[in-house]
Amino acid sequence: MKSSPQWPVRHVSVSIDRPPVEVYELAADPRNLPRWAQGLAGTIVRGDGATWIATSPMGKVTIAFAERNAFGVLDHDVTLPTGATVHNPMRVVPNASGSEVTFTLFQRPGVTDTEFERDIDAVTRDLQALKKLLEP
Repeated sequence: MKSSPQWPVRHVSVSIDRPPVEVYELAADPRNLPRWAQGLAGTIVRGDGATWIATSPMGKVTIAFAERNAFGVLDHDVTLPTGATVHNPMRVVPNASGSEVTFTLFQRPGVTDTEFERDIDAVTRDLQALKKLLEP
């Protein structure tokens, strides 16, 4: 059986001059999303542990987060208003005395190159906002 081709991918990252545990703690708290992830959550409507509902530029979305962990894994699944769920791999890893935050974007079927570039720009803005929150 022949496997299907892989989707195009882009890894967007930012270096943050803070220890990984500090970056992880801020980014892992869904209540902080509106402070740095405008592309995902304009406001948090409600949440209960790992699953949260937020208003976003795409409409109301459900966000399900990976369990808290010591490995810097911030993966989250976003269920869009259409019902489609998008898996978003995200990591915080040590970079000398600071951190590297990496978000992996996949260009899913039906997403144009222009839309993919817009998504990359949105993630880049969000990661820069996270950096600005954490660095004095």
